[in-house]
Amino acid sequence: MALIMHDRKPLTINPLKLSAPLGAALAFLGVKGCLPLFHGSQGCTAFAKVVLVRHFREAIPMSTTAMSEVDTILGGESNVETAILTLVEKAQPELIGLLTTGLTETRGDDMPGILRDLRQRQPQLDGLPIVLAATPDFKGSLQEGYATAVKSLVSTLPEPLLGSPDPAQVTVLCGSALSPADGQEVKEMVQAFGLDPVLVPDLSGSLDGHLGEGFATTPSGGTTLSQLQQLGRSAVTLAIGESMRPAAQILSERFGTPFHLFPSLTGLKRVDAFLAKLADLSKRPVPARYRQQRRQVQDALLDSHFFFGGKRIALALEADLLWGCVDWLLDMGCIIQAAVSPSAAPGLEDLPIEEVCIGDLGDLEDLSGGANLLVGNSHVARLGKRLGLPVHRLGIPIFDRLGANHICQVGYRGTLSQLFAIGNLLMEQEEEHHPTPS
Repeated sequence: MALIMHDRKPLTINPLKLSAPLGAALAFLGVKGCLPLFHGSQGCTAFAKVVLVRHFREAIPMSTTAMSEVDTILGGESNVETAILTLVEKAQPELIGLLTTGLTETRGDDMPGILRDLRQRQPQLDGLPIVLAATPDFKGSLQEGYATAVKSLVSTLPEPLLGSPDPAQVTVLCGSALSPADGQEVKEMVQAFGLDPVLVPDLSGSLDGHLGEGFATTPSGGTTLSQLQQLGRSAVTLAIGESMRPAAQILSERFGTPFHLFPSLTGLKRVDAFLAKLADLSKRPVPARYRQQRRQVQDALLDSHFFFGGKRIALALEADLLWGCVDWLLDMGCIIQAAVSPSAAPGLEDLPIEEVCIGDLGDLEDLSGGANLLVGNSHVARLGKRLGLPVHRLGIPIFDRLGANHICQVGYRGTLSQLFAIGNLLMEQEEEHHPTPS
């Protein structure tokens, strides 16, 4: 059990936290035809857009209600109406993800009431789903905003179940720790057992870095509206990441769908458990290719454990990502020098380390003395240069390396990839300190 240590500094130094609206927008971008709409000032949207564009190196569709100083005082109801009508005219979205920001939450806008009145005045919007996510900047981090959006999607869109569930359909709730490449890997694993996965959200179809056929004002891939409406037909829900537990519970309460939570899909024991569950659900044996991949991971563990054993690692990541990374590094014999998370998310207390610091990169710098490796985003990389420590890049944003959307860390292939990436950094450091005689 880890002790959760809260930062008591009067200010943030070198921030780690990304805003909840940014996380909600990321989740909405995993739905085909969905346009995230920020109810706030233009700056709120611009900040999120810049972070995601630098990370994914893609055009990111999102819009804003553009609240001015006067609108903030008098109320932003007309801004919401104008923005939605303009989006319908210019972009024709299949779905609008309306998310609040610190500005409008502080003002206390009654968003359900605003939407109810809007639909009465504009009956032509009856066929357009508008999913509302309350994501004030001052509450939680990217992970919390992302989870709030997923909760809103599964609360709002699924239609009542008519008939029996489809035994082959599986809902997979993908947490914010999963990259587009991770989503694709999970999808292939589930399909390999003859099951039909519905990923919510599915970033592997929208932010996987493919060349589109033309300009698109909304995501051209991702979970479809029809799939979201038919979630009640799923025989089971697989939730990946502790942050997906509330959404899984909603589906369980609404449709009686049983769920299984997997805190991480990195490392031999975590992937084994996931594939064993898929084999149990499908009544099929584990496909030969995954048995071969497992043997490759076993061999890699033998090759690399010399470089991991006893190494001290300092990490600064969102909670779900931190959980998964710490879990498999401990299995490799590493010592967790420091674990920093931007928010006190559920599940962190279950980590088998002494403490988790809820803080910023200033805390990471203070706690990294004696560490052999840092793990975090590109801002951590700058810290690593100052401290003279190697950095394994993980999380959002990664803007000083190419291919962030293709980083795979789940399944046997993802485990292998992470094993070699960190193992090579540690081996290089070992060589610098103790050169091999030529």
